[in-house]
Amino acid sequence: MAVDWVTFDCYGTLIDWERGITDALLPLVPPGTDRTALAEWYIAMEVQFESEGYHLYKEVLDRVGRRVLRSLDVPIPEDQPSPLPSSLADWKPFPEVPAALLTLRERGRRLAILSNVDRDLLERSIARLGVRPDLAITAEDCASYKPEPGHWRKFLERSGASVERTVHVGASQYHDMRPAAALGFRTVFVDRHREPLETSPTRVVPDLSPLPHVIDELAG
Repeated sequence: MAVDWVTFDCYGTLIDWERGITDALLPLVPPGTDRTALAEWYIAMEVQFESEGYHLYKEVLDRVGRRVLRSLDVPIPEDQPSPLPSSLADWKPFPEVPAALLTLRERGRRLAILSNVDRDLLERSIARLGVRPDLAITAEDCASYKPEPGHWRKFLERSGASVERTVHVGASQYHDMRPAAALGFRTVFVDRHREPLETSPTRVVPDLSPLPHVIDELAG
């Protein structure tokens, strides 16, 4: 079936947020802290915090960053902000992302980003992608976080797209693959960490390099 729209998660899929987060936190944590373990610990604590209710993502970054630092016995005064909100503007795309997005655009696909952040924070990352999406839906727009279905519902409302002619791309089975599939979207899982599959994505890719070809196949 034809593919008119390709929707994307942003952080972890397009932007290397794990490196961005750990680059900001590592100078503050005990020497020898493992980067991968630090990223995993942050992600787990963020999921827990987001389950407690909606907040602007700036507050999520600040409060979860402070929780992580305190859990590692880093003294951080009440009036000292986490370094994470201000660091987001420096988080970089994965190397293959700009070319993949450009190829999709050149092949006539419309592009959307569905992200668990605020509008102004996402705008800073879009500036680094090299290709501007046709539409962006943030947690601020729907007052909820993926895996809740609000992002996809808001996307369908604003774009006029159909579920059948849209493919969702993401690097999180929890935040993206499971909820998108439950709504009927075809999905592409970007398996950057070679995870065991706990969902049934339509396709699995190691990064975005093969994505334009995969989308052509799905449209065939």
